[in-house]
Amino acid sequence: MTLSALANSLLSSLFEPTCAACSQVLLQPLNGAVCERCWASIRRGTSLNEHPRGRHAVDWACAVDLYEGRLRDIIHALKYERRRSIAKPLGGLMRESGTAMLATADLAVPVPLHPRRERARGFNQADDLARQLGLPVAPLLRRVRYTVSQIELPADERHHNVRDAFVVANGPANRLRQGYGAQEAGRHIPAVVVLVDDVSTTGATLDACARVLKAAGVKEVRALTAARVVTGRR
Repeated sequence: MTLSALANSLLSSLFEPTCAACSQVLLQPLNGAVCERCWASIRRGTSLNEHPRGRHAVDWACAVDLYEGRLRDIIHALKYERRRSIAKPLGGLMRESGTAMLATADLAVPVPLHPRRERARGFNQADDLARQLGLPVAPLLRRVRYTVSQIELPADERHHNVRDAFVVANGPANRLRQGYGAQEAGRHIPAVVVLVDDVSTTGATLDACARVLKAAGVKEVRALTAARVVTGRR
C-alpha cells in the first residue's frame, strides 16, 4: 500500500469525513471534498453547447451539465457551504466542456456579486471557477444593484430583476476600451470574452452582462457555466 493510500485509509476510518454532495463517507478524502462516484455521475452533455438566436447578447453558451442531481449538490456545497476546494475540479470540467469556446477567447470575465452578497459569502464562486479555465481573468463588470437571487423568481421576472444591475468596472474600463485583444496589421481586434458563472437559469443575468460588455466595445461575448437549468438559460 502506498503512503497516500495508507493516509486516505487512516483519515477515512478515523474521522469519517463525508462527501459534500452525497454525504457518504469519503474513501479517499485526500482527493477532495467530493467522492469519485459523484463526479462520475456528471454527464457533460454536448447538447448544452449552443449559439443562442434572436435578441440574446450572448453569442455562444456552454454548460457542463443540467442543474440537477449531484451537480446541483456540488454547486450548492461550493456556494453555500463555502467548500471552495470544489472550484478547482469543477472548473476543470468547465474547461473540458468549453475547450472550443475558450481556445479563441481573450479573457474570462466572472459574473460579479453585489458587494453586500460577496461580503456575506466571503468569496465570489464565479471568480473561483474562472481562474481554472486557463485564460486571463479580468473583473470587467461591477454589480451596482442588490437583487433577489434569480433562482427564487419566476422566469418572466428575471430579466426585469437584473435590468441596469451591471456596469463596466471603473478600473478595467479604460483597459477594455484600449483593447485586450490581439493587434493585426496595426488594427485593433475587439476582445472576445467568456462570461463565467456557476448556474444558468433563464439567461437573464448573462444577457444583462453581455449587453454591458458589448456597449463598451467587446465584439463577441460567450458564456460558460457549470450547470444550466433544464427550462432555459440564465
